[in-house]
Amino acid sequence: MPVYALGPDEPDIDPSAFVHPDAVVIGCVSIGAEASVWPGAVLRGDLGRIAVGARTSVQDGTVVHTTPRWPTLIGPDCVIGHNAHLEGCTVERHALIGSGSVVLNRATVREGAVVGACALVPEDFEIPARTMALGVPARLRETPVDPSWVEYAVRTYRDNGARYRRELHRIDR
Repeated sequence: MPVYALGPDEPDIDPSAFVHPDAVVIGCVSIGAEASVWPGAVLRGDLGRIAVGARTSVQDGTVVHTTPRWPTLIGPDCVIGHNAHLEGCTVERHALIGSGSVVLNRATVREGAVVGACALVPEDFEIPARTMALGVPARLRETPVDPSWVEYAVRTYRDNGARYRRELHRIDR
């Protein structure tokens, strides 16, 4: 897998995590126990720190970046959907970021919140705990979040990451 140090900054990847060989991890990045990083994901900790919590999945095509002033912090048991973009933001535990969403600098997604697919969470925006945000720009919805959605997705990706660690092998033809 392409894992790169950048100067003195070297990724710290828990041995139980799964990082797909086609994902890229650079610089000041930590990836927690049983987390998974899928094909085409890029975690680029060149300007600041990125932390991915235990059992969190960073799915295919996602870009996680940071700024010199604002780290990107993703808590445990989160789901970061396909082709999402996170930049200098905080995502607390049990949150779900939908596919194609963008979460920008200083935004905070609180515990158990859900960002709908293709939403844009602007700078300095806060999504309260167990609240759903949809649209461009993201707007809060009254519909309460069912925590079983996130729990199911976390469990599925945790188990799939373990399977990939055991069974994935390249076939060159």
